[in-house]
Amino acid sequence: MTDTFEKLDYSKTLYLPQTEFPMRAGLPEKEPVTVARWQKMDLYKRLRESAAGREKYVLHDGPPYANGNIHIGHALNKILKDVITRSFQMRGYDSNYVPGWDCHGLPIEWKIEEKYRAAGKNKDEVEINEFRKECREFAAGWIGIQAEEFQRLGVIGDFKNPYTTMNFHAEARIAGELLKFAMSGQLYRGSKPVMWSVVERTALAEAEVEYQDYESDTIWVKFPVADGASVVDLVVGQGTRFPEAKDVPLSPRSLAEDGASVVIWTTTPWTIPGNRAVSFSPRIAYGLYEVTAAENDFGPQPGEKLIFADALAEDAAAKAKVTLLRVRGVAADELGNLTLSHPLKGFGGGYQFGVPMIAGDHVTDDAGTGFVHTAPGHGREDFDAWMDAAKDLHARGIDPAIPFTVDDGGFFTKDAPGFGPDREGGAARVIDDNGKKGDANKAVIEELIRHAALFARGRLKHSYPHSWRSKKPIIFRNTPQWFVYMDKQLGDGTTLRSRALQAIDDTRFVPAAGQNRLRAMIEDRPDWVLSRQRAWGVPIAIFADADGNVLKDEAVNARIVEAFEAEGADAWFAEGARERFLGSRANEAWTQVMDILDVWFDSGSTHVFTLEDRPDLKWPADVYLEGSDQHRGWFHSSLLESCGTRGRAPYNTVVTHGFTMDEEGRKMSKSLGNTVVPQDVMKQSGADILRLWVMTTDYWEDQRLGKNVLQTNIDAYRKLRNTIRWMLGTLAHDDGEEVALAEMPELERLMLHRLSELDALVRKGYDDFEFKRITRALIDFMVVELSAFYFDIRKDVLYCDAPSSIRRKAAVHVVRALFDCVVKWLAPMLPFTTEEAWLERNPGAVSVHLEQFPDVPAAWRDEALAEKWRKVRQVRSVVTGALELERAKKTIGSSLEAVPVVHMSDAVLEDALSGIDLAEISITSDLVISHDAALADAFVLREVPGVAVVIEKAEDRGLVKCARSWRYTGDVGSDAAFADVSARDAAALHELKALGRL
Repeated sequence: MTDTFEKLDYSKTLYLPQTEFPMRAGLPEKEPVTVARWQKMDLYKRLRESAAGREKYVLHDGPPYANGNIHIGHALNKILKDVITRSFQMRGYDSNYVPGWDCHGLPIEWKIEEKYRAAGKNKDEVEINEFRKECREFAAGWIGIQAEEFQRLGVIGDFKNPYTTMNFHAEARIAGELLKFAMSGQLYRGSKPVMWSVVERTALAEAEVEYQDYESDTIWVKFPVADGASVVDLVVGQGTRFPEAKDVPLSPRSLAEDGASVVIWTTTPWTIPGNRAVSFSPRIAYGLYEVTAAENDFGPQPGEKLIFADALAEDAAAKAKVTLLRVRGVAADELGNLTLSHPLKGFGGGYQFGVPMIAGDHVTDDAGTGFVHTAPGHGREDFDAWMDAAKDLHARGIDPAIPFTVDDGGFFTKDAPGFGPDREGGAARVIDDNGKKGDANKAVIEELIRHAALFARGRLKHSYPHSWRSKKPIIFRNTPQWFVYMDKQLGDGTTLRSRALQAIDDTRFVPAAGQNRLRAMIEDRPDWVLSRQRAWGVPIAIFADADGNVLKDEAVNARIVEAFEAEGADAWFAEGARERFLGSRANEAWTQVMDILDVWFDSGSTHVFTLEDRPDLKWPADVYLEGSDQHRGWFHSSLLESCGTRGRAPYNTVVTHGFTMDEEGRKMSKSLGNTVVPQDVMKQSGADILRLWVMTTDYWEDQRLGKNVLQTNIDAYRKLRNTIRWMLGTLAHDDGEEVALAEMPELERLMLHRLSELDALVRKGYDDFEFKRITRALIDFMVVELSAFYFDIRKDVLYCDAPSSIRRKAAVHVVRALFDCVVKWLAPMLPFTTEEAWLERNPGAVSVHLEQFPDVPAAWRDEALAEKWRKVRQVRSVVTGALELERAKKTIGSSLEAVPVVHMSDAVLEDALSGIDLAEISITSDLVISHDAALADAFVLREVPGVAVVIEKAEDRGLVKCARSWRYTGDVGSDAAFADVSARDAAALHELKALGRL
């Protein structure tokens, strides 16, 4: 009998891992197959069916723009949304994700115009609805492409029935929302300075502007005092900023008689023709200065009297290359009574009006002169200051009308005499069609020099607003537009602003800083300008009279919405539309408004035609998630639209992510060649690698991505995959037998306790959208606690123990629980890998994504056991440290060749070892606990005092290596039937033989 088994291949008697789950993932090849499988089986539909009747959890998708392939920002955004949706679906909710697209607006219109220009066609010669049809087709094409790319990322959603802002129902609902604002009196036509893109010929919203460095012409301009109060009884300024200056006695003459001028500074010389006032601050100290010396060709000359903020006079003098003598102080009361002459007075027969001095809160003495040139048609603060002073202006005989000095093409108009159409050679231009500086600045500066009104000139590089689409500088331009009031009383004691601020307070923000950011924007924002001068979008579907009064007729409104529902917004531009909608009122003097709605109103209304109108969703949404720039974009417009029509925000929670930079922390750009293209990453490494990067990054802040970062995630993925692979291999021998908790060894109960801890952490992490916390915990658990600890220890039991071994059954039971928990917890994050693993483990299953997170029994939690094993692992760390040192010295190869002698002098740690086989835990063949004093060369760890270890060789202690388990024991050969194995292994072999497995 002995001879028979001497030649037995013991490896075939072991429960070695067996699995078809490969170590090499092959994600780029496998993932598209999985996507196709999900689509064929209609996983989305099955998810809805499985969740029927559950409480809904809705993440409302902020619509990407349908005009190009997705970029890394899209990938980050959609992965985060998919993880949230999946995580709630697997925790007992009906978490339905409906993707959406923003389809209207300038970028698409621009593309069609480019196509026209290339073909020599003129857009204005094409029937508007034909043009709109081409825009619609363009958007539809890109929706299809982006939908495929999003699904390739692993995103599951209703891609068969997404929402789009150009859907007829959506256009009807958007128009209906606008009409609600009109009927409630919140919509009005006004003339205000708005951000205007000359290149794109349209007004822009705050969210459509980005800031770039720009070099501006700067000028200091003299505004002569025309008249004002006498200086008698005014306080003399004290002190001086100039060594040679002395305060002089007051003269009874006025500043006008003194020939004084107020000096302003501006970075927009072209706005001087639009000047109507000069603003000052009562908080600033001003002085009257006399030029005593000058070294310039065109600037101020000796004897001139000029007024500056005292803090800025010296800097201004340096710019003009003059020497100034401070004559006296000038008080705020005196400034407020002054009227100035326009520096271009008489030019082109214009500028004959008086220029009042007005107080303004926006005036500082940080830069310039302490005075602000105020052109109410070219700046919000200028406009506000002018309007605040309007009543006083009437009393002073000053016309408060605001001129329209620049047209939509950036050309000066007739309201800028001498620079407009009457100018020889044609009107001067601020910016041309290519976004380049026109000749306006040059023309104004030259005329100021001729009028001896220029004090100094220069250049300044500063941050300046640009259109985020054309990347070209914009201007502020007074033009009639349609606005929504921010501060009009709405009849219930609230305003749109107050409602929005209250809604912000009622909303959860992740991260919390987003709340203050959005609040600050709402607190300071002007009225919402809704109109755009374009062709592709939902029209401002109202009728108005010559004074801007809106027709409020429910019957007309109903006809508009009904037509849009059936035909889309094209109905507004169809022949006979005015008569069709007005009906019996067509003979009245109502004008059909042809402006297009701000696309942010479109996207701000998505909650209406998506959340409210789809029965598979709900209003308000549980969460909105977008990039941090959407505090001034989609979060902002959705908040205003919903508060204006429904009195609250359309969301309960707002989550924001940062932007993706390269590995150096630089913004990604094609010109730098540092972009990471998600399609390339998926082709080379797989979508799950990209998803793992998203899950391991601090996405709330700006993230970094590049080759090295990706490699780090590839390495982490391999470790996760190999851990899953080992569990699958081990579970190939799982017969499904359960082991009662009380019968399990402590080590198994410790692993179940850890699952209980992780269950709480994972669930809270998903609730808090802290995905990095989950991922880090699971990676550490799988790599450190499982692969390098529990699995390493239990391989001997799992591979070698007899089929009847309770230790082996308990270990298999725990590995089963570990696999079930870990794979389900990771499923929202790594959907492809976990699907592959789940189907390998459960060939008859449909999808891991139809499963629920495991229900972890409360009985698994055992804090006392965890504390005991914390001490056990402290002792073990000293033993394994000593073993590593011996391996490094090549004294031993495998740890099974060693018998550690553990010298214990810490009673607490020794008590913790009660009932523990420290040799098994340390993966050694034997281990001796000694209370003798340790030798000086014993291995110790400073962080674990009271433990010292000396390594002895098993062979030196007379132990023999088992041919099956490779452990060194004293009972090898005790069973004659299997003379070269230990008694434990021999017993296992007998059982296997009895079961017919040998």
